[in-house]
Amino acid sequence: MGELFYHGLGFVLILIGLYGVLTLKNVFRLILALGIMETGVNIILVATGWHPGAKVPIIDTTVQGAGFAAYADPLPSALVLTAIVIGLGTTALALVLALLYKESHGTDELGGETEEEVVE
Repeated sequence: MGELFYHGLGFVLILIGLYGVLTLKNVFRLILALGIMETGVNIILVATGWHPGAKVPIIDTTVQGAGFAAYADPLPSALVLTAIVIGLGTTALALVLALLYKESHGTDELGGETEEEVVE
């Protein structure tokens, strides 16, 4: 039940972000939609490393008959931590570029006219 919920939640977040990317023209809202998509992908990645009854993957001398099957896979969690750091950096860069775009074009809408052109 838990795996299906988290995979579904991640898929819904990806769809919400994709809808925003395809329909929004505001640069800042577009960056927010990409962040929502990234969160959905991260949730799905973490959910792939977990299974019902999984223990924390800290191996010590108590590992006996159950073996490694009783532990959650730590690799997806490590990949998600890396993805979060990279996502933070790219989001910061995107926001700076969006501010420069707004300063140079006079609007934060993609492919649209500036506010002065609409008034005339």
